[in-house]
Amino acid sequence: MLFSIIYQLTMKRYNYYIFILTLIVAASCAETEEKSVQVTNKQDYMGYLSTNKTTNFDNAVTEKDFWSNKMDATSDTTSVGSLGPLAGAYSTMFDNSGTAAYLCNAENLYKKGIENSAHNKDGFTRSLAHNYISQHRFKEAKEILEESYEGISNKRATEHVLFDVYMELGQYEDAYRMMELGKNNSDFNYLIRVAKWSDFKGDLDNAIKYIEKARDIANARDNKSLKIWSYTNLGDYYGHAGRIQDAYNEYLKTLQLDPENAYAKKGIAWILYSAEKDTEAANQILDSILVHHKVPEYYLLKAEMAEYNNANAESEKYTNKFLNAVNEGNYGAMYNAYLIEVYADENPEKALQIAKTEVENRATPESYHLLALAQLKNNLQQEALQTISNHVEGKTSEPMALYHSALVYKANGDTEKVETLKNELLEAEFEVGPVLFKKIQDL
Repeated sequence: MLFSIIYQLTMKRYNYYIFILTLIVAASCAETEEKSVQVTNKQDYMGYLSTNKTTNFDNAVTEKDFWSNKMDATSDTTSVGSLGPLAGAYSTMFDNSGTAAYLCNAENLYKKGIENSAHNKDGFTRSLAHNYISQHRFKEAKEILEESYEGISNKRATEHVLFDVYMELGQYEDAYRMMELGKNNSDFNYLIRVAKWSDFKGDLDNAIKYIEKARDIANARDNKSLKIWSYTNLGDYYGHAGRIQDAYNEYLKTLQLDPENAYAKKGIAWILYSAEKDTEAANQILDSILVHHKVPEYYLLKAEMAEYNNANAESEKYTNKFLNAVNEGNYGAMYNAYLIEVYADENPEKALQIAKTEVENRATPESYHLLALAQLKNNLQQEALQTISNHVEGKTSEPMALYHSALVYKANGDTEKVETLKNELLEAEFEVGPVLFKKIQDL
């Protein structure tokens, strides 16, 4: 079973060339030769793998306690001045632990803020919308934002978040309209959104250019949070462009600012696995993250690496750890896309049920290709083909979408389209990882 962990589910696929020193090693799981490159240096990142530091989380807990005590001292649990910072502390606790309950705590506080604020209802609304986006409750985010936008609000700030929501819902014309209303090449918030739009349209060069401009603004302001956002996203974009060394450098820059940043560590783990074929070092990084940041998706990456090493029992163990973590973690719809792939082979009926729900929640090409996969696994080849033809073909270049499309075309006897997609996917070895790359070779 394939559990390919790619930097972001919504990222698109692009042609790229990798200028690297190539080492040829004999693959243990195949008779074909396999390329490996050396990008990382353990001395660069080992100092960041300490598991006894939880500074970010501890600081957030301190903030949470401070604002909680302040509300208790005034005997006013609806104090507007304390609700925002308290909710922000809970959000940071989620970011640094992966515990979904903290998101729910923040949600309830933002709702109280909307209810009790006389002058900043739209600010609380945007914060609640961000919270809903984290929970993959995109329709609810859209509803409250559109209502707020029609009233007294900070129009520009609301337009930015509406763009984000519309993109998640596949309302691309609405997203573009919101983006253009705030057009300003000197504005960080505009630049990161026009970068996302360029990425969506298949223009990776411009996507990188805009993120680099946003990074320059973040550096000029010396704004730590904006710099971290810029560096990690540039790492992702550089990876998509085949600039693996540049991606690695951006993740290291992130860790220099935030030594506990799990996202940057995961990016380095992917480089170790996909580019260098060093699963031992990649697992060492993931194990260090999982001590405090227990996000279910890390188990899927460990399962994939075990599959790569032909350790099938270990792969199954980590897959079950993922399922248990999702079931016990109150994550709602946050892991639906992963669950569809996990269940596709072993419980296709459940996969189809989840896929239908996911399409209802967000009618994007990224959701529809998962629906097509589930349909295919339920022996609904014609329905799967219709799904791909109507909702995926020509609408995304995201590698998993192309791979699932190829599977559907193959099941329906369209060898010409299979060959076209196969040739495109063969250029994406780093992005898709060794397990999926082998499956692509076998198409």
